[in-house]
Amino acid sequence: MVQKIVSTKRALEIIDEFSRSKVVVVGDLMVDQFIWGKVSRISPEAPVPVVEVTSENFLLGGSANVLNNISSVGGKVHVTGIIGPDDMGRLLIRKFREMNIDTNGIIVEHDRPTTVKTRIIAHSQQVVRFDRENKQSVSLDSVEKMVEYVETIRDDLGAIVISDYSKGIISERLLKGVSEVVSGRDVVVCIDPKQNDFSLYQDFDVITPNHYEAGRALGMEITSEEDLIKNGETLLERFGFKAVLITRGEEGMSLFENGGSITHISAVAREVFDVTGAGDTVIGILALCMAAGATFKEAAVLANHAAGIVVGKVGTATVSQEELREML
Repeated sequence: MVQKIVSTKRALEIIDEFSRSKVVVVGDLMVDQFIWGKVSRISPEAPVPVVEVTSENFLLGGSANVLNNISSVGGKVHVTGIIGPDDMGRLLIRKFREMNIDTNGIIVEHDRPTTVKTRIIAHSQQVVRFDRENKQSVSLDSVEKMVEYVETIRDDLGAIVISDYSKGIISERLLKGVSEVVSGRDVVVCIDPKQNDFSLYQDFDVITPNHYEAGRALGMEITSEEDLIKNGETLLERFGFKAVLITRGEEGMSLFENGGSITHISAVAREVFDVTGAGDTVIGILALCMAAGATFKEAAVLANHAAGIVVGKVGTATVSQEELREML
């Protein structure tokens, strides 16, 4: 049995449906740049380490990493978001096309750069990170184009991921447009929040804050299981979600469902090397499982197993279907 919540047989049945399940990811597209090196001395100019660069790579980040996680386990995935007219934007387009992912939902805004997070890694430890970004709200024209794209593919959608990194993409106007497009359809909308005011996400299906984000949304600090339960139940009631999945790092996850059901799911990571992008894995696999016909509990358990795999890898990582099957 997998966490005594879903049988291994049922979990594998859900995975078998991945290739027939379609998800669209709406959100903040980014590039994760990793510069790898080693440190053997301190700079004579300032008390900082000198990193001798040995290699460099560019990975899909932000909502693009959510997409990458869904694709890596064999799901059908579409994407819509904003890039700049720059090399990093063109790199994203190229990577999407290499993955056979439709790029018609990608909009170029000429007055903003593609968001890039650069991490310097030495001896498997992050030394520093610097970001290039514009967090101003995107234009109304861009918002309308994103909503129109979702409308063109809505007929066989099973789930939508709203991947909010608070970079100016996710707005009330965009969410209202998405809601209207899927109104009356059997499409699960999954929210990965970054903004403290959860009223923006009111009445969507499921939201996946970590315990810090969940606490900030209600102006409270979660320091005990009693706090956690109060927080989860209040989020459900106040904002009209069908489910709230609070991720709790090494303590696993807690799923609160409309109707009073509370399910605590233990972490399964064998070793934790890097939590970068773990939230992207959770929301991506959760949404794909929902599109494949899973219940909230079943989807949460599989997402938890996927996250347990990626935190055992350094850098922005994904999980393959083979790894997920092996863990189960």
